[in-house]
Amino acid sequence: MDRTLRRSRTIRTGAAVAALAGASLAGCSSEPTSLFAEGRIEVGAKSDQPGTSYSPHDGEFNGFDVTVAREVLDRVGVKSPDFEGVLSKNRARALHEGDVQLVAATYSITKDRMTPKSKSGDGEGLDFVGPYASTQQGILVRSEDSGNYKSLRDLSGRLVCVWQGTTSAAVLGGKAYGDIPTVTETDARDCVRKLREGAVDAVSTDQLILYGFMEDDSSLTVERALTFGPFNDYGIAMAKGHREDCKKLQQALMDYAGSNDWDRDFQNNLPRVPKASRDEARPTDDDIETYSCRDKPGNAKVDD
Repeated sequence: MDRTLRRSRTIRTGAAVAALAGASLAGCSSEPTSLFAEGRIEVGAKSDQPGTSYSPHDGEFNGFDVTVAREVLDRVGVKSPDFEGVLSKNRARALHEGDVQLVAATYSITKDRMTPKSKSGDGEGLDFVGPYASTQQGILVRSEDSGNYKSLRDLSGRLVCVWQGTTSAAVLGGKAYGDIPTVTETDARDCVRKLREGAVDAVSTDQLILYGFMEDDSSLTVERALTFGPFNDYGIAMAKGHREDCKKLQQALMDYAGSNDWDRDFQNNLPRVPKASRDEARPTDDDIETYSCRDKPGNAKVDD
């Protein structure tokens, strides 16, 4: 797919599920104390997605999400961020309740998530720094079945596992895919276990995530040509109210994404991703400017 054309896509609409916690301001300042003031920060990350965000041992986190967070935070003076596990469905709540200050957990930037929280319940009240990578939805199957699924029509009547709070769960749950039965689990670990055991025929989520599982387990294969849905743009999320911190992270991400460090870290964490997909995943400065630190995307159409 042509990279320029892909970048003209519309931003996606997400679910508005979280409450915005107010921040107390000191004196007449319009900003609360910087999140980076103490040189340490808590970052929410996934614990069950090899390649993107994974905790192989208690307290240890690795993967591309984690590497990106460390790299951009290092550029703003935070040398040793602490990582805590979060589920997809709990990411916004963890931010608003103060359990973590940032989330780097394959978190897609959407209109609803960017919109300030209102009395009517609209918007999730989050700022994002990103994208730091982009990907469509994909399909993971047992290697012995690889090649059997060349289009979504081939999944008709086949049981596909998705997990709560993900784009695939929303997309495959729509009327357009009513002939593809799905089962919804709490997290990625449960879906992949069901696939290995033969309880489901496929697992669906963002294709970059699936390549991580493929690298981790040779008995699983990504159906490379089978992608669907809009592109998901991953961002580092924070509760609104820290726009100066957000802008600092935005500049740090631009510096990082424009360097050879991005290529090195992507290749190290997700070596099975084909070069064409890796090139599509990489953001430009314009992409990052369009979606970072805003209440709505700049210079982009918005789905109602």
